[in-house]
Amino acid sequence: MNGAATPNDACAGLVLLARNPTDSVTEGFLPAAARLGLAVTLLTDQPDAHRQAYERHADGRRAGGPPAGAPLEIVPCDVPDAREVIARISARGTRSGPPAAVFTNSDHLQVQAALAADYFGLPGKDWRAAFRTKNKAELRRSLAAAGLDTVTSAELAPDDDPAGHGVPYPCVVKPREGVASEDVFLVADDAELAARCREIRAGRPGAALVVEEYLDGALHTLETLGDGHTLHPLAAFRTDVSPPPHFVEERLCLLPAPPQPCTDQVLAQLRALGVGFGACHTEYVDQGGRARLIEVNYRAIGDRCDLALAEALDLPLFELILRTHLGEPLPDRLGARRGVRVRMEYVCADRAGVLKAAPEAHVREAGGVLLDYRPLRETGERHPLYGTNRDFLGVLRATGRDEGRIDAAVREFLAAHCWEIVP
Repeated sequence: MNGAATPNDACAGLVLLARNPTDSVTEGFLPAAARLGLAVTLLTDQPDAHRQAYERHADGRRAGGPPAGAPLEIVPCDVPDAREVIARISARGTRSGPPAAVFTNSDHLQVQAALAADYFGLPGKDWRAAFRTKNKAELRRSLAAAGLDTVTSAELAPDDDPAGHGVPYPCVVKPREGVASEDVFLVADDAELAARCREIRAGRPGAALVVEEYLDGALHTLETLGDGHTLHPLAAFRTDVSPPPHFVEERLCLLPAPPQPCTDQVLAQLRALGVGFGACHTEYVDQGGRARLIEVNYRAIGDRCDLALAEALDLPLFELILRTHLGEPLPDRLGARRGVRVRMEYVCADRAGVLKAAPEAHVREAGGVLLDYRPLRETGERHPLYGTNRDFLGVLRATGRDEGRIDAAVREFLAAHCWEIVP
């Protein structure tokens, strides 16, 4: 890690890479950058979508978003191409001059941001670690080479016949660089695997796939935060997913503390992958105290869980993440608050069609539980059934200290409201 820049000194410049707008950026990182006194240059291949998103926030149609007057410049850029990112930064810099940090919270852009930060001599992730975590086949090979717990898997090149892959059934097939459970399927035999491969390849021409051992057991996450030297196990969630063949996250519940011994095992695997800078969201299955990795997402947890986590732990989480990219060391102890419970409940579409009716955003307290509902799809929109988190109609965050009361409050909320989808 290179030398640290100091926030608030002559409004230091942050280059932020993004594709589509996300709540993590709009309500988390941009306000945090403003609080740190950073002028943000946002490089994106979807500039109009970002402008519209921030206009909606400014109009008060959604809570949060960039504070009024926050220095923000949106610059069109082919961000998936690291060469274009570096060239654009070199040509433009930021309004404050050369950048003090290059950062992204996108699954798709971690390697590009790491390469750009390294090119300009700025703190950042090791691009090799970013590559290992994004490429699921390389992740498995790296862990096996380190002599750590391995999951049986096989990589399929775009033209490979899936027959003879050597992974026992039932198994999971998915894109090698996929995200958000898109095109992830549980398959029972050769015929089903061949059919799913044809289906995925039809929508992703030229994509490599992986076939992996199906991991049955309790699904957990581990959220970590590091500065390249210290790696903090920040928090953990228990995750419930939809019935097979899809794996859509339906709810996440914040655990009182990261569970042992799985946490130590996951940390060892992350270190073997070279992960330890900034935020990381890791998913694993607990099989009798044996932590078996599903995937490593080298960014903060999404779908509003990061916003909930910052509040529950009473930590300036987004500022801490940005400070690591500015070269600042993390404290030995973060001082996270414990004892607050959070349940994230995702209301999912069960069919294709037009969302005709749905509750509006609102916050209320009931029986010691704070309920915060946010719509994720606007009424009048027509969508197919995706089988991914793009089916989310809304998210309910329930926060309190009694799990039983939280569960009861969620049940009452869901029973009292209607989400109507018509053909």
